[in-house]
Amino acid sequence: MILCFDIGGSAIKIAHAYSQQDVRPMGREATPGRDLDAFLDVLRRAIADAPEPPTRLSFSIAGAVDPDTGVANVANIPCMNGKRVVADLSAALGLPVVLANDADCFAMAEAVVGAGRGHDIVFGVILGTGIGGGIVVRGELINPDGGMAGEWGHGEVAQRVVGDPQVVLPAFACGCGNAGCLDSVCGARGMERLHSHLHPGANLASHAIVDGWQRGRAEESRTIAIWLEILTGPMTMAQNMLGAGIIAVGGGLSNARPLVGALDRAVRDKVLRKFDRPLIVPAECRIEPGLVGAAILGLKSEEAGG
Repeated sequence: MILCFDIGGSAIKIAHAYSQQDVRPMGREATPGRDLDAFLDVLRRAIADAPEPPTRLSFSIAGAVDPDTGVANVANIPCMNGKRVVADLSAALGLPVVLANDADCFAMAEAVVGAGRGHDIVFGVILGTGIGGGIVVRGELINPDGGMAGEWGHGEVAQRVVGDPQVVLPAFACGCGNAGCLDSVCGARGMERLHSHLHPGANLASHAIVDGWQRGRAEESRTIAIWLEILTGPMTMAQNMLGAGIIAVGGGLSNARPLVGALDRAVRDKVLRKFDRPLIVPAECRIEPGLVGAAILGLKSEEAGG
């Protein structure tokens, strides 16, 4: 049995994995993000409470590991930030540890048991608070040793002259330290920022903007039209570079199926390979994808004897 953890800044989700199709969520604990001893105690209790001794531990984290040094960058879990997290956790807990970025785990879950089943190349896209992604090629992460891949939300590529009539947007500051990233204007918070800029005085949550667009309201419709225009070009370029068979979309904005459908149609009109079926589709993995992806990676490591 693989014991799986999906670790975020506020909660640690736990699951027992017996196979890729048998992943059993077991609840969650608050994340003691600043207290290393308390953090390790949560993990030790999960090990002790397991119905049988786990053979290894597999983690999904909101961060990245430097493949050259093994040092983690996990800003929302300060007690782990800057540490050689795989080696340190394995030493502290006495079990082999597998660890991957949460977007990579999402992509792996979709590739193996979700919308990407049967496709050689799967691009897992997060349209949530921000924008992220992961890439799976023939059942393996493109970056199995850590690092950054699939993070198409960052880089100063957001189109700034957009719309009909045209408007010139500022290069919105991004949390990564750059300005003009897709993350800063096309994630849920970015959509809200875009709407407020286009319609001074408007202050709507992203779900209300999407709802207004679906109802045909003028202001919300203009915002979504520009949002789609900004997002379509970079997504087209990413698809032309990757040649994905499917792009599975997760995150809060993916719950708006008409929005995903509109993005799919806009991108399919522009990509070099022409599809007679949807390319960009909502994610299908209904169990916590971070836990499922971590489970799959742990099981693969077990099979390989790593």
